[in-house]
Amino acid sequence: MNLIVGLGNPGKTYAHNRHNMGFRCINHLAKTHGISAKQRHCQAQLGVGRLDNTEVVLAKPLNFMNLSGKSVKSLMGRFRIVLNDVVIIHDDLDLPLGKIRLSRGGSSAGHKGIESVISYLGSRDFLRIRVGIGRPLEDGDPVDYVLGDFSPQEKPLVEDAIARVSEAVLCLLTEGVAAAMNRYN
Repeated sequence: MNLIVGLGNPGKTYAHNRHNMGFRCINHLAKTHGISAKQRHCQAQLGVGRLDNTEVVLAKPLNFMNLSGKSVKSLMGRFRIVLNDVVIIHDDLDLPLGKIRLSRGGSSAGHKGIESVISYLGSRDFLRIRVGIGRPLEDGDPVDYVLGDFSPQEKPLVEDAIARVSEAVLCLLTEGVAAAMNRYN
C-alpha cells in the first residue's frame, strides 16, 4: 500500500491558493480513479482505493500546512506504510509555473509543510512531487503570493500540471521511481 499525501491548508478560503496544489492534485487523482476521499482519520481527509493494481491511501491533512507532518506520521502508523511508500505532493516556489519534479530526499527549501513532514518522520528520504507555482515579483511578499489564488491566465498551466502529476503518480506506481523521474522531470 502507498500513501499519497497532498499538502495544503483546509477550508474554502484556501481552496484555490497556490499553496494548495497538493490538495488539488489529490482531488484530481481521486476523481480520475473513482476513489471517494471523504473519510476522516488521523487528522486527514482520505480515501482508500486502487490506482491501476496498487492499493493507495490518498490523503489531505486537515491541520494547517505547518503541521502536516503530524497527520502523515499518524497515517503511516494506521495503515502500516513504510517510508519508501510515501509520496508527498506540494507546491514549489523555485519551479516555474506548471513544471513538476519528482525527487527523493533533500532539504525542505523553506517549505513549512515539508519541514513539518521531515520533523515528524525524522527523515528526509520520502518521495516528493513538487509542482511549480513560480515566484512573486521582486517586491512581492512570498507569503502573500503562496496564499493568493492563481490568475485566470495561469489556470490552464495549473490544470495541465495537475493532470501531469496524476500521470506521474500512476507511472511511479506501475513502472517505478526511475521511469517516472525520466519521463516527468
